[in-house]
Amino acid sequence: MRRTITLIPGDGTGPEVTQAMCRCVEATGVDIEWELHNAGVDVMDQYGTPLPDHVLDSIRNNKVAIKGPVTTPVGIGFRSVNVALRKTLDLYACLRPARHYQGVRSRYPEADLVVVRENTEDLYAGIEFERGTDECTRAIEALSELSGLTIRPDSGVSIKPISEMASKRIVRFAFDYAIANGRRKVTAVHKANIMKYSDGLFLECARRVAEEYADSGIEFEDRIVDNMCMQLVQKPELYDVLVLPNLYGDIVSDLCSGLVGGLGVAPGANIGTDCAVFEPTHGSAPKYAGQNKVNPTATVLSAVMMLRHIGETDAGDRLEKAVAAVIAEGKDVTYDLKATRDDPTAVGTSEMADAIVAKL
Repeated sequence: MRRTITLIPGDGTGPEVTQAMCRCVEATGVDIEWELHNAGVDVMDQYGTPLPDHVLDSIRNNKVAIKGPVTTPVGIGFRSVNVALRKTLDLYACLRPARHYQGVRSRYPEADLVVVRENTEDLYAGIEFERGTDECTRAIEALSELSGLTIRPDSGVSIKPISEMASKRIVRFAFDYAIANGRRKVTAVHKANIMKYSDGLFLECARRVAEEYADSGIEFEDRIVDNMCMQLVQKPELYDVLVLPNLYGDIVSDLCSGLVGGLGVAPGANIGTDCAVFEPTHGSAPKYAGQNKVNPTATVLSAVMMLRHIGETDAGDRLEKAVAAVIAEGKDVTYDLKATRDDPTAVGTSEMADAIVAKL
């Protein structure tokens, strides 16, 4: 059965990596019709926004989208197209697998982690007051009165809301993902020893949800975030699925990507109740645009996640095996996957996609 999926090429190197991804997906034999829509800095002049309404409408209609990296305009528009997508479509779960593939330079060949990040609140909720403004002065006065603590008058202020609803929702997502994907353990990561009423609530909710899954066979534990970072660098093999509030999830997901070779091999997804958007986690690298140079792996692996999400598990598994085989062989890979970055045998984005297709 044909499936329509929204395709957002992005800008910078986005169109190149998404084109490579599309060829790889089509080679699996899955019948997909791509509904193409542009977003990002390149459409600002035409629509006055980097995220036009028709792009959002397409994702709502199709339920699934995949996008290339998008440059965030500086000083105008949204703080981030990605953040706007997550908020508008309530894509509350950011899913970031970090798995080592043979052939990728890494000190941690045993690493196989999944970061589940809450996407909608915490310090990324955007509740901020700029230093020196009337609003900030009023916020400081109100917070000082309520807390009994002194806040310096020349401060900028950000508010960190963490709710019971969002915390329980993201922890349930982590447990459901663990069960569906044959994982063994969920670790809740927090700073509840210091932030007792925000992170403390997150931890309390995580423990309550864990009780609901007591018979699932999934182990549960929690870790303080600074200790978690240390342990991930020392012994990542002890961990499996990590579930975190928004800010810690952002930081720890990049740390985990670094363990397995960097953002070039780091896929991602933002998933809600109704819609899901899949995307690589690296930037748009505009200085390399049009050079057929950048690594398409993260975008192709994001498509692997997408295929599994729409029920095409066999195609997703075959595509991941093809990517892994090309990387392990080490012949038809981009410069960043070579032993030295100036290796003259490195191939381009398109040629690496050709090699992946040939393995399918």
